[in-house]
Amino acid sequence: MLEQTILDQLWDFDDPAGSEARFRAAVADAGYDVDERAELTTQLGRAIGLQGRFEEADALLDSVDGDEPTVAVRVLLERGRVLNTSGHPEMAVPLFEQAAELADHLGEEFLAVDALHMLAIADSGHAETWTRSALEYASTVHDERTKRWIVALHNNLGWTLHGAGRCTEAMVEFHLAQQWADRIGTPRQQELAREAIKAC
Repeated sequence: MLEQTILDQLWDFDDPAGSEARFRAAVADAGYDVDERAELTTQLGRAIGLQGRFEEADALLDSVDGDEPTVAVRVLLERGRVLNTSGHPEMAVPLFEQAAELADHLGEEFLAVDALHMLAIADSGHAETWTRSALEYASTVHDERTKRWIVALHNNLGWTLHGAGRCTEAMVEFHLAQQWADRIGTPRQQELAREAIKAC
């Protein structure tokens, strides 16, 4: 299967249309095998969904052969994201739960943390619990790309606590996000961490 870093190179979340074009080209690239093209197709579906073309994204995900277990996790994740973004978070929750469980079983640590992170978004009433679960999981991994989730998760938890009026606890999380961002984060994560501290 594809390394997450390969998918990262194709993604620009600020430009889903450009990401769509890159994923379409990758899916058509015979240099990838069948399972890799299926994995790329799930990301194409995500790029389409981010542009609000939910029915098209859903139909594309329906076409993906999910026999390969990692591909199956990605289909669950992206179908859940489409449902959540289209205004049906309650329908997305069981898909993210299945994705988290299957990813953990497969040892797909990045995807397990991603699924827990999405549960915190879709199941907003339990956002703190899901985010803390994701943080606990991410803190046990050794892969640097997966560990980078810790920055975003501390930042997300900070905003959850801030929204609940727990500003002192929120500031702790924002400072933890900044510390982790300075250690292993991207420049964008470092910038977001600093902005959160200023805004709190």
